[in-house]
Amino acid sequence: MKPQRLLPALLLLAAPAWADETAEICAEAEERYVELFGQPSSAVEDAEVVLMYKYNFCPSELTVKAGTTVRWVNVDKRTSHSVLLKDGSQPESDRLFPEESVELTFLTPGSQDYLCGPHWETQNMIGMITVEP
Repeated sequence: MKPQRLLPALLLLAAPAWADETAEICAEAEERYVELFGQPSSAVEDAEVVLMYKYNFCPSELTVKAGTTVRWVNVDKRTSHSVLLKDGSQPESDRLFPEESVELTFLTPGSQDYLCGPHWETQNMIGMITVEP
């Protein structure tokens, strides 16, 4: 066996169990989005979509070009969420109830951590946007 083939196999074995759980949750979130809006989130042309579902941001990390609008959409059935930029450059969004969304346009290159105001401490609901020039 060649060493380069062994490394990916070892990485898979070392992957934390929560990674699989998060992937499953994000797949469910996408199914829910399609159910609600009739198209995949990737079909949205005027923004990059981040889904909020079961105390997760899907995807939790996103890289965009400067000037891109990011739209957070709550696809949960009963839980409200918010979006709060960790650097405090924007006020926390209103609570987003199921099927509601909020948008921010990112103009400045760099990394921007964000969180769900009511759920970041208890549920670790945190995400990151990386803005490229």
